Amino acid sequence: MTNRPSKNDVLTEAKPMLESRLSERGVLDEDIEVHVGIMKPEEAIGSPKRRDYPIITGVERVIEARFKGARGHAFTDAPRTFRGSMRDILGMRLGDNGERAVCVAALNACLRWMEEVEDTVHCRDEEPESCAKEMAEHLFARHGACKVGLIGCNPAILEALAAKFGAEAVRVTDLNPSTVGEVKSGVGVEDGRTGNDSLAEAVDVLVVTGTTLVNGTFGDISTAADRKGTKLYLYGVTAAGFCRLFNIDRLCFYGHTE
Repeated sequence: MTNRPSKNDVLTEAKPMLESRLSERGVLDEDIEVHVGIMKPEEAIGSPKRRDYPIITGVERVIEARFKGARGHAFTDAPRTFRGSMRDILGMRLGDNGERAVCVAALNACLRWMEEVEDTVHCRDEEPESCAKEMAEHLFARHGACKVGLIGCNPAILEALAAKFGAEAVRVTDLNPSTVGEVKSGVGVEDGRTGNDSLAEAVDVLVVTGTTLVNGTFGDISTAADRKGTKLYLYGVTAAGFCRLFNIDRLCFYGHTE
């Protein structure tokens, strides 16, 4: 059973949960380093044959947090560096995507160090495409033929969902203006700035990028899905720690622990 956060800014509810865990272990004042998010694409994702992933096209970057040897990744459009204690991070106002990305990456690294989560490091080379296919198979086995919504236009995932469920049964939204309006894998890309709520209420299963935690849109999406009773999944390494805290199903079949 999920325990979804109630606030739109869901990270504000995650912070005290993490603080409690760190306080119990006496490590609130330990240093954590978040490396600059301008990791080269090959550092984060290797050399996949597909070249249309957002991380390769330059729309997003991955930042990496390291806490006592454990690593945690987060996708963001506003990468930044940070060095300080977890107490410093927990005191952040989360006023922009950069601060939110630091918080999410640190959350992932800390929960990985606590051995509460695995798969906090992004998959590489051909693994993202294999993950997409396995994701579609998993969802079909669990839900059968149904309407599926994808929030965050990961091209490999969209292609796999369209192939498995049929393009007519799939809808997708994205925040990238250059992607909105295009037809990919037979599915028209809708504007995530205006269409997420209606998408969440129109489908049976909703697959949501973990980047929504960083850009602050997850709360509204979750509320819309709950209103309709739509089954919601988060996907990817960004959502690892958050899903553990709130017991939300996560789809991530090839993430790494190191």
